[in-house]
Amino acid sequence: MATKVVMEALSPTMEEGRLVEWKKQEGDPVATGDVLAEVETDKAVMELVARADGVLLKHVIAAGTTVPVANLVGVIGEPGEDIAALVAGDGTKPAPAEAPTPAPAATAPPAEIPAPAPAPAPAPTPVVAAPAPGRRIKASPLARRIAQERGLDLAAVTGSGPEGRIIKRDLEGLTARPAAAAAPTTYPTAGFTDVPLTLIRKTIAKRLVQSIGPIPTFYLTTEVEMERAWEAREALKAQGPEGKVSFNDIMVKATALALREHPACNAWWQGDHIRMWHEVHIGMAVAVEDGLITPVVRHADHKSLRQISAESRDLAGRARARKLTPEEYTGATFSISNLGMFDIDQFTAVINPPEGGILAVGSITEKPVVKEGHMEVGRRMRLTMSCDHRVIDGATGAQFLKTLKLLLENPLAMVW
Repeated sequence: MATKVVMEALSPTMEEGRLVEWKKQEGDPVATGDVLAEVETDKAVMELVARADGVLLKHVIAAGTTVPVANLVGVIGEPGEDIAALVAGDGTKPAPAEAPTPAPAATAPPAEIPAPAPAPAPAPTPVVAAPAPGRRIKASPLARRIAQERGLDLAAVTGSGPEGRIIKRDLEGLTARPAAAAAPTTYPTAGFTDVPLTLIRKTIAKRLVQSIGPIPTFYLTTEVEMERAWEAREALKAQGPEGKVSFNDIMVKATALALREHPACNAWWQGDHIRMWHEVHIGMAVAVEDGLITPVVRHADHKSLRQISAESRDLAGRARARKLTPEEYTGATFSISNLGMFDIDQFTAVINPPEGGILAVGSITEKPVVKEGHMEVGRRMRLTMSCDHRVIDGATGAQFLKTLKLLLENPLAMVW
């Protein structure tokens, strides 16, 4: 008996999928668990596997096609099995045929249009004699000025003054020859390009509407002194490849420790209740080719900087390659978005529901600061926290930022 191959929900938020490539062709034998095709979900490219043994009898949709979850994409059965009724009953309808173009209505011949009256002959242009080759032009200063103002070529004018000198009256009635018409400026025929939405871009748009609209968001900004954090990172770098730690790794560690002290910020809005998490899972916003994905560093408060660094690099690399599993980009209790590497001083990030907050991290910049009454140059970084007011109150968010600032300004506190 034939078995339907349907577009499965391969991620918790997936509503449709794009079949990237068939790994099995029509007529190929398949066993349960064999990879039939690669499917692009809203977050990653994943494998669609066979749920029955047999032969792949038909590709119902072609590679590159996007269909909703639960739609038929293929059929597995016995060789020679009749599957016409199964495919026909799938509910897929062909595109409606184009309506025939109506024949144009007969029209009466146009009435005769009288020929236009001949235009009056143009007034005769004063004849200008061609200059003799190599002739020296003699002209009065006034004639030269008039010629310059009118754009006249004195070499084409015959003078009537002494020794053929060009004078004022020789220029009366003369005008400059019209310049050749400039070629019209050309522009591209199409002033825009329509780019179809990818599945990840559709999901981002949907999530933003769910966030910005319903969530009462407020923002808290603080500036952090980063001198000691900078020195600590330089000291780690001096240890060689094993000490390779980014400022984002430091942010993940410090944020996780601060959340452990302020569990009210490590929380989800659940409609009729608030879920305060006892575990700290930090989502890191990673830019991919056509959108954004947030892989999760789990139990970040219990991991060392070295562990966070290695895990972050691995997650970010596989996120850009669209190779993350749903478990690796869902379940964050709080998120961080860092645009410091793009020289962005300060910005606000959009909360990823159901999380109660997200931290926007700006660049570390050198600026004049006052210390103990003296002006000096210091390294500063701005942090802006977006808070869901249903979960986090202003004072609660401010206390969390105060703890986070203390940790970043005194890195030894992270290992105390």
